[in-house]
Amino acid sequence: MVLLHTPPGELGASAPEFSLPGVDGKTHTLVDYQASPVLVVMFICNHCPYVQAIEERLILLGREMGPKGVAFVGISSNDPVSYPEDCFDNMRARAQKKGYPFDYLYDGTQQTAKNYGAVCTPDFFVYDQARTLRYRGRLDDSPRNPAAVRREEMKEAILALLEGRPVPEPQNAAMGCSIKWKE
Repeated sequence: MVLLHTPPGELGASAPEFSLPGVDGKTHTLVDYQASPVLVVMFICNHCPYVQAIEERLILLGREMGPKGVAFVGISSNDPVSYPEDCFDNMRARAQKKGYPFDYLYDGTQQTAKNYGAVCTPDFFVYDQARTLRYRGRLDDSPRNPAAVRREEMKEAILALLEGRPVPEPQNAAMGCSIKWKE
């Protein structure tokens, strides 16, 4: 397992377009989320222990923010040949078992991850209504231990955007397993 930290976000950048199959059997595009005042794009996967450590917190955050109109999109870009746990069928099974309150999409070409500059799982990008990047950082200040969370940084960013306030600083890097690129 290679531990990586995300680079600083290119704040002000526009969200790259995508068209990806979801575990719900539909194809999802960036425009599908245009009505949401905030869009959270999350590069996640099934097998990564860093994602698994925050998975319940992501689910809770999605359930809490969904009624406020915030859209969450999970994207798995890992090579399923090298990491069979991350194949599309296993993505579907995990989303159903866990009751994901967000769309879970498969980036089979890995081009979407490249377009976003994603480097690890988890890797979070939070966009405002104009789909301008306003936050790239970690979920909270305790990536592995939910009992030790003192600051919910991504939630603070989302709430700031919903309330028309600047996103709090600093934006601390997320950490996780490297995206498993195809050879």
